[in-house]
Amino acid sequence: MLDDADDIHPLFYGAPKGTEFRKLRKRLVQQVREAVDTFGMVQPGARWLVCLSGGKDSYTLLAVLHELQWRGLLPVDLLACNLDQGQPGFPATVLPAFLDKMGVPHRIEYQDTYSIVMDKVPQGRTYCALCSRLRRGNLYRIAREEGCSAVVLGHHRDDILETFFMNLFHGGRLATMPPKLVNEDGDLTVLRPLALVAEADCEKFARDMRYPIIPCDLCGSQDGLQRQQVKAILDGWEHRSPGRRNVMFKALMNVRPSHLVDPKLFDFAGLMAESGPAALEDSDNSNEIPALR
Repeated sequence: MLDDADDIHPLFYGAPKGTEFRKLRKRLVQQVREAVDTFGMVQPGARWLVCLSGGKDSYTLLAVLHELQWRGLLPVDLLACNLDQGQPGFPATVLPAFLDKMGVPHRIEYQDTYSIVMDKVPQGRTYCALCSRLRRGNLYRIAREEGCSAVVLGHHRDDILETFFMNLFHGGRLATMPPKLVNEDGDLTVLRPLALVAEADCEKFARDMRYPIIPCDLCGSQDGLQRQQVKAILDGWEHRSPGRRNVMFKALMNVRPSHLVDPKLFDFAGLMAESGPAALEDSDNSNEIPALR
């Protein structure tokens, strides 16, 4: 079925025929479908704004979502959106030409947030926080204008892990980017369907499909970013112990509040042993073997 040229979305035209790629494609579709189901992302009849940066992750997101929709497994309307932020040298014609060729409904929006970032961020500081805040505000606006109920982002498993460790090392909290959240105004849902997908799989998929990758020349041009440092640490762990990332991500899905130390999350003050002093006295005279806890 996957190899039938008459039964695939145009985003998959020209896909490699080898077994390795077929396994990769099947894994991506299964993982995205699992994330959509596990985190309850779908409201039938909804309209999703699929944010497309031109990077490997957003191309993978776009292709897999359209694959699921094509096969009747994703009952939502998809609208691709690229926010051209005015970065010098940004190839503004690449994405519109690609989306037109693939028959993907889309909206291209131009907003010069680049000049704002360069003006407001002091020299030597990272651009990411302000850049992402301005981008997010524009994407929320576009979603409302287009009648979309969800903004869909291409963050994958590794992004989520890196954010967790950045918060752990630098923010003093256990938190990360959740697969699903509601914005502060309460009118839009933010979704990350690639939450279970490895970055390496996104990279290989986009490369094998020969999608026209557009690099981020703003934040990507800065050295020594906290995220790059955390990524290097995780890369080292993964190299020494293959599969470590997958184990750590499973831990994020297996949280035990009673075995952490946050009194707001678990009522430690109200936690009492089932037996008091009187019960202990009674137990001393009992021949029953006490239950181990």
